[in-house]
Amino acid sequence: MATPLEKIRNIGIIAHIDAGKTTVTERMLFTSGVKHRAGEVDLGTTTTDDDVEEAERGITIYSACVQFPWTVAGLSEAGYKDVVINLIDTPGHVDFTAEVERSLRVLDGGVVVFSAREGVEAQSETVWRQANKYHVPRLAFINKMDREGADFEAVYEEIGNRLDAHPVALQIPVGQGPAHTARPFRGIIDLVKMTLLMFPEGKEGTKIVAADISEPQLADEAQLWRERLLESLYNYSNELMELALAEEPIPEALIHKVIRDATLHLQIQPILCGSALHGIGVEPILDAVAAYLPSPLDMPPVEGIDLKQKGKGRAAESAAGEAKKIRRKPDPAEPFCGLVFKVQPYKTGDLSWVRIYSGELEPNTRVLNSTRDKKENVAQLWRIHASKKDEQLDIARAGDIVGIIGLRDSITGDTLCDPREPILLESIEFPETVISMAIEPESTDDRKKLAETLAMLRKQDPTFRAEENPETGQTLISGMGELHLEVIQHRLKRDFRLDVKVHNPRVSYRETVARPAEAVGECSRMIQGTHHAAKVRIRVEPFEKGLTPVMVTNVLDHGLPSDMLSVVLEELESAGQGGGLLGFPLMRLKATVLGGEVAETGASEIAFRTATNQAFDLALRAAGPVLLEPIMRLEISTPNEHVGDLVGDLQQRRAIILSTESRGTATVLHAEAPLANLFGYSSAMRSLSQGRASCSMEPSTYAPAPDEVLQKFLGET
Repeated sequence: MATPLEKIRNIGIIAHIDAGKTTVTERMLFTSGVKHRAGEVDLGTTTTDDDVEEAERGITIYSACVQFPWTVAGLSEAGYKDVVINLIDTPGHVDFTAEVERSLRVLDGGVVVFSAREGVEAQSETVWRQANKYHVPRLAFINKMDREGADFEAVYEEIGNRLDAHPVALQIPVGQGPAHTARPFRGIIDLVKMTLLMFPEGKEGTKIVAADISEPQLADEAQLWRERLLESLYNYSNELMELALAEEPIPEALIHKVIRDATLHLQIQPILCGSALHGIGVEPILDAVAAYLPSPLDMPPVEGIDLKQKGKGRAAESAAGEAKKIRRKPDPAEPFCGLVFKVQPYKTGDLSWVRIYSGELEPNTRVLNSTRDKKENVAQLWRIHASKKDEQLDIARAGDIVGIIGLRDSITGDTLCDPREPILLESIEFPETVISMAIEPESTDDRKKLAETLAMLRKQDPTFRAEENPETGQTLISGMGELHLEVIQHRLKRDFRLDVKVHNPRVSYRETVARPAEAVGECSRMIQGTHHAAKVRIRVEPFEKGLTPVMVTNVLDHGLPSDMLSVVLEELESAGQGGGLLGFPLMRLKATVLGGEVAETGASEIAFRTATNQAFDLALRAAGPVLLEPIMRLEISTPNEHVGDLVGDLQQRRAIILSTESRGTATVLHAEAPLANLFGYSSAMRSLSQGRASCSMEPSTYAPAPDEVLQKFLGET
């Protein structure tokens, strides 16, 4: 029997690495009754971290999807007693941020996990920005309240200040810190019901004991936080404010309604707290997911380009500014459409993860991949559990997240739809790679197998690149960081039995130009007795504000026939994607067509393409190359006594210290440094701090490289 749409919750668990996402997921599965015993990350026994690499490293690398039911004790605050939760556990390491990006693109809500000791960290900011980008309603869970240095109020304030968020605490902790401290963490206070919640069975059970707040100090503190909660909600409900001004009792149901409405409209983020490892506070998270996060019906209809009006595939996407937009409601009666957001390889065929936005889908049917204008066969439908096929389905409906076997050409970000009602949904954008290394098989016999395997991995991971250098014959693989490429290397050996040699990592540089320059390209050739001639004049210049790496445009009085102008613009775009003088991809560049001349014998497409390429090459040389290197943003947490050594080491790596802040007995350094100087930094940092410092880094921007680096590449070319 199909689950009613209002009872479905498609949510993701997102956070910085080591905040406790996977532990929260594991406790949710245990609490809901899906598992009889909660697994542990340190033992490699969790459901969602089922890859060998994840179990060995104790981190999440691949997003995993689980489905489970949840029944709210008593009457649900939102009126829903039973819900079905589709939950995606995502990685917290910056190297695997693509998994977060594609998950948030298709999810309706999120639970953001923060460590009560570390607070808002670098990747916390990244995932919060990603959630903002896709307008994902979310609530936050301050985890690890039983850890040394836990500080609920500090993290609460930090969420508001650093994330530009609007946190509203629905709970406060009773004590904080481990058992040996003066006021250890032992429970939570529900500020809506004004009750004390205790969890006497800890990690071994799911029993909750609700009691009155009998301690005067706790009661006073709870009352202050409740007033703070209600004051935050007055802005979103006149009825609530009128009751408060009249000093009349405020119904609990009204409070829940206002919280839900404000959360769905991204006006507030409810804050909960607890310790997932010890089973404290997980049930209230599930209640809050049911009460405050959206069902597919609460989300606006998905919007796409009507391909009945426009050309299909990428042509339609490029014409999106002019195309007619249509909407599809989350209704099984609407025409089918869905988005492929992950492709997982299987020996029996790829398993494509698809979020269905409208209509119904059955096995053994044909659908249109409108992104590529190709028909695809849906052979089988599966419910996904972690990263495996769990249960074969006879039908899938709007709001479902399912796995499809049978798709051949579809990749991440592609739209699937009813061939009779074609629509093109917004795709998924991923960040550019920042690091590359050369790779080659140990034996020449494995060269073909390596190429096929890398192609498969490229289909699975949108932030992984593999291409052969035509000059050297070397295969270059590129990714988001050292760990990313290391995991790929281990997979080649473990899963595909490929012994490979890898060479030193290299930075993914980019190029731009130093100054504006104009150039004229000419073509004059005899081809099969016909004279082909043309002139094209262009200007290239640095350009910071372009929506694309290379922006191509033209002046109004260019004097070219419209069909030849289209040819010149198309060729200029192609030349811009081909790389600069040093062989690196171009960015922050504007190329403008200024004019041209048509030969007396008539316009020739071949001549104009040749002249355009020559003009572009001459203009790049006249403008002078600027080498851009990737800059990483670092956040380093270290005991105070090691700050001096770490700052000295960072300065030697051409780092700029942006700010420092104190968090208990630790100091947090915020810095930016070139990626080229950060290879092996983790080992150096551990050595300088006796293993006590931790670091996270993520791509920040591109900046001009030092002149000596540029001269080195100029010498090579």
